[in-house]
Amino acid sequence: MRARLRAAMGDAAVAAPPWLTARVIVLLALGLAHYLFDHLHAAASRQALHEGLLAWDARWYERIAVHGYAHVPRTGLRFFPLYSLAGRTLSPLFAGRKDVALLVLANGGALVYGALLYRLARRELGDEGLARRAVWFLALVPPAFTLVMGYAEALAGCLAVAMFLTLRSKRWWWAALAGVLSGLIRPSGALLALPAAIEALRGLPRTSWSERAGRAAAVLSPLAGVGAFLTWVGFRFGDPFFPISVQQRSFLRGGFVNPAVSLFRAGSAAFDGRFGANGIHFPLLVVLVVLAIVAVKRVPASYSAFAAASVLVALSARRLGSVERYGFAAFPLLLVLASLSASRRMEQAALSMAAAGMVALCTLAFLGLYVP
Repeated sequence: MRARLRAAMGDAAVAAPPWLTARVIVLLALGLAHYLFDHLHAAASRQALHEGLLAWDARWYERIAVHGYAHVPRTGLRFFPLYSLAGRTLSPLFAGRKDVALLVLANGGALVYGALLYRLARRELGDEGLARRAVWFLALVPPAFTLVMGYAEALAGCLAVAMFLTLRSKRWWWAALAGVLSGLIRPSGALLALPAAIEALRGLPRTSWSERAGRAAAVLSPLAGVGAFLTWVGFRFGDPFFPISVQQRSFLRGGFVNPAVSLFRAGSAAFDGRFGANGIHFPLLVVLVVLAIVAVKRVPASYSAFAAASVLVALSARRLGSVERYGFAAFPLLLVLASLSASRRMEQAALSMAAAGMVALCTLAFLGLYVP
């Protein structure tokens, strides 16, 4: 037990410097946004600037934690319950402040996410330097500022990495627990069924029936988590698929689009200078697609399948708001990025570009000019 605790503390110590750096950057970006608003009046809306770390989706999570789904607009059902429920449960530790509880969960979860990613990368790829770089990229890729805000991304990332750790070590029932919780925290948690199936099929004919039951549970668990919330919504609000169908509205994802077509349209908008029409997303979309392709040769099949599925789903929307956050939620892309930055010069250049991109997106988000 002591050895495990020391190992966990060691993993956290590696994750702490990039974790702290990211929080300094986000607070500086918030200050920059205030300066731009006060002196240049550069903002689409003052609301995001005023709400700070609880802006955008974070405000929805807080409202659900405080009031429940029955007392927020029905579109709030697209936010799955685990993060808000955890914030409500822990709020007595913070004098009943659910907003504080959510921020502590998000930021504490981000530190754990980094520690788990470091452990997984070191175990799977056997490269200490790569594992450290992956943790830095986790903290500093442009959409990573949402790991500082009151978003569910950090806890979702913890659960995804935990599921891979348990899948790869054949601890099927622990993987099933991580899968159910992943499905309860974000609908995209259902994508974890794909890597679970790939791992469960390895050596299946040589396994006992009890182990097969565990493997089946691991595969079905993310779908069960999503299904549990949808079933509750059906009983409570009459339409079990509303949390999914509401995303098709024009002011959200706007319906399904072929991912190739979506990428082409974003590129056309970028080259035409129409950055309000998905063009702003094109540079990082290219990065996501390239990393997903390279992942096929750089990481095991279950990792590359999860990465590819995540990028394709992120791209399959008419309106690409938050697409960078959805894409980089596939942590295997961070492993690929770290593997491509092996030289010291490449590492420094890539991390500097990532941090600059995070400052830019974070500042735009606080000014209401970018949807995180």
